[in-house]
Amino acid sequence: MQLNDLLNHTSEWLKGSGPNSDIVISSRIRLARNLDKENFPHWANKSQGATVLNIIKEGVAKVDYLKRTTFFNLADIDSVDKQFLVERHLMSLEQAQKSDSKALVVDDEEIVSIMINEEDHIRMQVMQSGFNLFEAWNIINAIDDNLARELNFAFLSNWGYLTACPTNAGTGMRGSVMLHLPALVMTRSIERVMAAIAKLSFTTRGLYGEGTQAMGNFFQISNQISLGPSEGEIIESINGLIRQIIEQEKQARESLLAKNSPLLEDRINRSLGILKSARIISSQETIELLSMVRLGCDAGIIKDIDRRVINELFIITQPAHLQKLENKKISAQERDLKRAELIRDKLNIH
Repeated sequence: MQLNDLLNHTSEWLKGSGPNSDIVISSRIRLARNLDKENFPHWANKSQGATVLNIIKEGVAKVDYLKRTTFFNLADIDSVDKQFLVERHLMSLEQAQKSDSKALVVDDEEIVSIMINEEDHIRMQVMQSGFNLFEAWNIINAIDDNLARELNFAFLSNWGYLTACPTNAGTGMRGSVMLHLPALVMTRSIERVMAAIAKLSFTTRGLYGEGTQAMGNFFQISNQISLGPSEGEIIESINGLIRQIIEQEKQARESLLAKNSPLLEDRINRSLGILKSARIISSQETIELLSMVRLGCDAGIIKDIDRRVINELFIITQPAHLQKLENKKISAQERDLKRAELIRDKLNIH
């Protein structure tokens, strides 16, 4: 697989399928692992980092579960391609910043990705569309078991897996769910919900994870505790919380439709109208407007646009994707023009 092949592929997290996919965009399980007796990435010198990279590359090549993957050495790709991979949720912003001894392994379906030498030696993740954490866990658990046969992971019986940040020790697992919660935002209930989440030892982040703010009514919720409970117990606790949030979002949507249907329909149709006619539009405005149109599709207010079209627009209108489509670097103003043109083309054919 070549990097450009991803342009013609739908990311797993935006397929718009799976359980509760009208509210839950995607489910992700991430595992942090480190090689025994090797310095953590932030403490390793260039030679040590290169050694770890080669050891992991050889180990990955021996795992049957990872046969249909591509290895990208980040030192060999430019800044636009790195941002492109971040936009597709295949790697973190931190991984994109310094390229020495860093790599990314991606499977052909964009379900599995493995960051090498990010904060930990290995950050592997599996994503599933919709509310599907246990399926993601089954996949990543099998990969982890097979990798453990090839690589000697740092592990202590009383601490579990050792990680660069103590908060990740134990299982080394982070389960996260990406939710689209426009009704809770519009009814001004989101602050109450977020406060309750924080009290339960969960964390809320934006569209692109740690260090990012919520945009387009997207919220990524994950566990903070990885030491003590088992992986299954962590997933059950996340699932219980997410079920409650799904129910609250459904009730908020029903309330909006019952009490303020004309205003809701007006806002949704105005958003669609702007997207269909705008000649210049920013990335942030695009996400906000697409969020309302997606709500319109899910609520049955917009009947002639498939949710998958909206999901596709969320990603192909991002800066690096636009430059990949143009096959060259373009300025911010040029991106705003190209973005508007692309949206018009996609929406006006329906």
